[in-house]
Amino acid sequence: MKKLFLLLLVLPIAGNAQLKGLVKKASEKVNAVTKNNGTVDIAAGLKEALNKGVSEQVSKLTAVDGFYKNEAVKILMPEELQKVDKALRKMGMGKLADDGIKALNRAAEDAVKEATPIFVDAIKNMTVKDAKNILMGSDNAATVYLQGQTTTPLYAKFNPIVKQSIGKVGADVIWESIIKKYNAIPLVTKVNPDINDYVTNKALDGVFTMITVEEKNIRNNLESRTSDLLRKVFAMQDQN
Repeated sequence: MKKLFLLLLVLPIAGNAQLKGLVKKASEKVNAVTKNNGTVDIAAGLKEALNKGVSEQVSKLTAVDGFYKNEAVKILMPEELQKVDKALRKMGMGKLADDGIKALNRAAEDAVKEATPIFVDAIKNMTVKDAKNILMGSDNAATVYLQGQTTTPLYAKFNPIVKQSIGKVGADVIWESIIKKYNAIPLVTKVNPDINDYVTNKALDGVFTMITVEEKNIRNNLESRTSDLLRKVFAMQDQN
């Protein structure tokens, strides 16, 4: 019994020591990279990578069908409206359902076109300390950092742009017709979704998805490192 008690006492101590050891090892790795490459501006390199993601990948979303024909980011019916989609198709109104989906994607494509500078400005806030940890992080560490730092303020700025775009491309009229027709069906539970909120969140998801694509390219594909700074900074990652 005494041996069992001692074993139970030692195990959490060992686990805690192991965790501290891993944290220390990771910290030493970052410090070693920084020390050996002190003349290279890691933060500037990561900012360039994120800006490259915006300019080369997010810009694709602003074209016609940038969302609609990109399966990675295409906006579909909200989950709570799947029943609306099925009901419309059963009643022979499949075209109206398809037009509704296309209209949501058109609104996102139009909105992202206007909001891209917001993402570029947000990238400037990355600190040197943040950059050191991000460089040694996962394939999408820089994107995750940017998403965590900017989602709330970006939503506040992006939502009115989405609302304006929904009106500009006629998505509001189409969706008003869809909801009106569905709510007129006998015995169904009436719906009144916030399409502005839905499209805003989906558009933001699409932007970060495409930035991730470019970050992974730069981290894993030497040909994607198109400047001396990118090559120097991400060479540090390759060595570890």
